[in-house]
Amino acid sequence: MNGIVFDIKRYAVHDGPGIRTTIFMKGCPLRCLWCHNPESFSLQIEEFDQAKRLGEKLVQEKIQIGKQYSVKGLVKEIEKDQLFFDESGGGLTFSGGEPLLQIDFLAAMLRECKAMDFHTVVDTSGFAPKEHLERIIENVDLFLFDVKQMDDEEHKKLTGISNKLVLENLAYLIDQKKNLIIRYPMIPGYNDSHKNIMKMIKFLTDLTYQSEIHILPYHRMGKDKYERFNKENNMPDIPSLNEEDTLWAKEIFEKAGFQVNIGG
Repeated sequence: MNGIVFDIKRYAVHDGPGIRTTIFMKGCPLRCLWCHNPESFSLQIEEFDQAKRLGEKLVQEKIQIGKQYSVKGLVKEIEKDQLFFDESGGGLTFSGGEPLLQIDFLAAMLRECKAMDFHTVVDTSGFAPKEHLERIIENVDLFLFDVKQMDDEEHKKLTGISNKLVLENLAYLIDQKKNLIIRYPMIPGYNDSHKNIMKMIKFLTDLTYQSEIHILPYHRMGKDKYERFNKENNMPDIPSLNEEDTLWAKEIFEKAGFQVNIGG
């Protein structure tokens, strides 16, 4: 049982409670215009040549995106962080890409993590067969679930896929009373309309969702990655949002009864 991981981020504090180790798994079925992890797109390990300056010379350097791990090998890697988990109430977060795309590896890793009494988080776009969620639901302590755009046609333009399956899976997790935090990536000019926010509130209220919403302000930190990893960037050059730019949306969600954080 092997999986492909493109990054392991230690001491993460925005991907769930406590100090966490976040495992970024390769492969994503979405193509969000604003994605800041374009190296996650392909499910395969990728190699390419990158120019690197050494003094006055440009030297071609071969770069690899992604590394193959066995379940045993990755567990051994994360065991190093157990002390931080125990002292902070942290644990493991599986992100991506879309971790549900590598469902066999993810399910096996979650079983191992629970056997070791690690707190587990899955950060997901929700775009996966419902059966994938059913396979892991008992071994996940918290889902971080993206809600990007409520209008289906707009969602297709922004991400390349329909939001119907996403919303069906969100409804399923809420119905199962799973610990869940909604993450709303707020992208100026794309999904930050009052109409979209009110549709989100109605959808969540109808499902009696009463937990947290995290507003994730748009940032441009992934812009340079597209050049570095030879990926096409279709996102217009717009400025990042500051926290104060999102306060009006925070106020609307709070008036509707939600607990709201800006950022993770």
